[in-house]
Amino acid sequence: MISSLMQHAAVMGQLLLNAGWLAHINPDGSTAPLTGHEMGDPESLLHEPGYGLLIEGAVIESVGPSEELLAEHSPSAKLSGGTSPTPLGQHSGHDVFDLAGRAVIPGLVDAHTHLLWAGDRSHEASLRKQGYSYREISEMGGGIGFTVRSTREATHEELVSEGGRRLKLAMDQGTTFIEAKSGYGLDTKSELGLLKAANSLTNSPSSPPMQHTWLGAHATPPAQEGDGRAEERRRSEYVAEILTEQLPAVLEQGIAQSVDVFCEPGWFTLEETEDICRAGADGGLQVRLHVDEFEDGGGAALAAELGARTADHAAWSDSDGRASCARAGTLQGFLPGTPHVLGSDHWPPIRECIENSWPWTLASDFNPNCDSLSIPFTANLAVTNCGIDPVEALVGCTRNAASGMDHPDGLDTGMIRPGAAASLNILPGGHVDGWCQNTGTSPFIATLVEGRWHRPL
Repeated sequence: MISSLMQHAAVMGQLLLNAGWLAHINPDGSTAPLTGHEMGDPESLLHEPGYGLLIEGAVIESVGPSEELLAEHSPSAKLSGGTSPTPLGQHSGHDVFDLAGRAVIPGLVDAHTHLLWAGDRSHEASLRKQGYSYREISEMGGGIGFTVRSTREATHEELVSEGGRRLKLAMDQGTTFIEAKSGYGLDTKSELGLLKAANSLTNSPSSPPMQHTWLGAHATPPAQEGDGRAEERRRSEYVAEILTEQLPAVLEQGIAQSVDVFCEPGWFTLEETEDICRAGADGGLQVRLHVDEFEDGGGAALAAELGARTADHAAWSDSDGRASCARAGTLQGFLPGTPHVLGSDHWPPIRECIENSWPWTLASDFNPNCDSLSIPFTANLAVTNCGIDPVEALVGCTRNAASGMDHPDGLDTGMIRPGAAASLNILPGGHVDGWCQNTGTSPFIATLVEGRWHRPL
């Protein structure tokens, strides 16, 4: 019965009542990222059990005590008093549900994914166990270049189909807003094709809202047989192609909202990164960067200088670079799934960021190596290895992550407050902390994506 009711909920008002602890993540009424110890303060971030929500269309209309919402909007309905979530029927134009004390959190925001690619690089796991580094595997013909070859061979329909499957997996794990990068085409035709495929997914009614990022500078394209050019020359010529051919085509296509570069010693230099990002910004693109993943190459400081929205990975950035990011309003985007799959014990310095009130986020870094779209699993890694608690992790991948992205319809996300997107997750128990304790299956019993039930109760 509850499932059938939920199928109609997108076209009518909804009342979700009698929640357990409710993580509104809205202590100050703003959309700016939270920092420091305010990220872990339950008194300012959570409503006590008994609150409810009024949802109209894709937007949260009101948040308040359940009795008040019930009396004002559906006075003929009565809370069940039971121990299981219960549909209370349609009252006064609203579908009414008694959540029976289940905790509620905002929809999760995955602000760093490589959503679209083809092929299989699982064989590289054994190479890593043999001691080969990421760079060495790349030089052996693996890594990004290996995936590029497979991706170029994939059809538009294949990319869209696989992307749709992945988006469903992400939403099954509570993600309701997602960033998707290109970067596995590495020529103009293929990069445009990846952006086109991502845009096709955006236009699907079953997809979450999406932000599109052009990552043409992900790596130097794989060398053709007989190509005797030195790596530095090949990269220099590819940068020229990016600036004179690829970027103008991306701007004309009009899908990408951001430009990104893999700014890392051995990939793209600081100078090359700056040239690409400034050219992209001149064309109206926001700047997002991969920086300092394997060593401190000065990427965080450059991200701050460029006014980038995010400086992602930032695993080895020095404190001066991190402080510069904070002053510039650049988020440090931590991706603990990456050191996990690479077998590294160098975890993101999240506690340092908290102690210094530097803004930071968490994201999945979904890619052929880090094949997981589970933000709860990402958060579990951070909680287990980085000295943070579940509420701090939750802020990192809701409100903070959303602050570095632009919703396509201008809705606020990552919070539960009037006027924000009606995207949320319902837990099986009454406590918020359970959202990142289950690493095997989804920790949620239901997920709402802008008023549409992706997973009904």
